[in-house]
Amino acid sequence: MGSQELNMIKILWHAGIVVKFVLLLLMAASVISWAIILKKRKALKSVIKNNLNFYNLYSSTGSFSEVLEKCSNLPESPFKTMFVEGYGELRRIKSENGKSVEGLRDFLDRHGLINVERALKKGAMMAKVELDQFLSVLASIGSVSPFVGLLGTVWGIINAFTGIAKGGGSIEQVAPGIAEALIATAIGLFAAIPAVWFFNFFSNRISKVESEMECFGQELLNNVERTINK
Repeated sequence: MGSQELNMIKILWHAGIVVKFVLLLLMAASVISWAIILKKRKALKSVIKNNLNFYNLYSSTGSFSEVLEKCSNLPESPFKTMFVEGYGELRRIKSENGKSVEGLRDFLDRHGLINVERALKKGAMMAKVELDQFLSVLASIGSVSPFVGLLGTVWGIINAFTGIAKGGGSIEQVAPGIAEALIATAIGLFAAIPAVWFFNFFSNRISKVESEMECFGQELLNNVERTINK
């Protein structure tokens, strides 16, 4: 086992410059991929936890102004971002219409909740930018790494057949070129498979969070209507 590992290291050490570059590139891609995976996993756990904490506060508090005051101590979350944007727009409308509930009610009777809806969508988009951060890098690593590995494979096979063309047709002389070619393919898959799997995993989790954001936005709009029509 030890001699086989030593031979493998020796094969890589004597590999061509192109294959070495491909291997280094794939190893760097794998390191970046795992760094993103660990960071994203931690971030999504925090998002889910922070959303729950904010929703518990929102559900147990009597008025929007109290929620705004109390949530300042909570960490950032998509729900909090949406609430701050939506309630901020509601306060601006009230301020521009005499700072009275009657003025606010009159404005909403004439124009509806479209301004508040836009503010909620703005908050949702701001949160979505954070949720989608680095996913494109993960997708790129997952899709490109196999092709980079294939480049190393093709180049290694070319070197192997070049050796045959020079008269070295024995298996001992051809095997190193084939080995370095297959190693490039293997490392390409090693970098790509986790990236693709976790990209799909994170995409599904983010889709679930976005659905929860949509439900929260609708609930907030309903509460605004009930509050104004009291």
